[in-house]
Amino acid sequence: MAAKKILVVDDEAGFGRLLKLNLERTGKFEVQTETKGSQALNTARSFKPDLILLDIIMPDMDGSEVANRLKSDPVTRNIPILFLTALVKNKEIETKSGSIGGNIFLAKPITTDELVKSIDQALGEPPGKPEQKIS
Repeated sequence: MAAKKILVVDDEAGFGRLLKLNLERTGKFEVQTETKGSQALNTARSFKPDLILLDIIMPDMDGSEVANRLKSDPVTRNIPILFLTALVKNKEIETKSGSIGGNIFLAKPITTDELVKSIDQALGEPPGKPEQKIS
């Protein structure tokens, strides 16, 4: 099976690298990272990811605006987006719908297992089994 392409957009470069390392270690994903929302738009068009992991709070363009622009572009509108944020905690997700603008959101910190499971669900894939925590 070909690796699924994941675009990680997070202004914390170290967190993006950690996600890339842990996701690629599973053997299921090819990951590219961006630290600016504005650059993510062009990268999404050229990289053509199967899914985008998107932070909400970023200095140049917040995640909601990035998502809106991606959804209005014919090239990127069908790419699933998972928001990955420190704004909410896992307990809050359990009591809310777990989506922002129709996109699923996940709380930081998150384990690799939880993240892969969410990615697999969004892509309609069978779940993976990595075990390392990402924080």
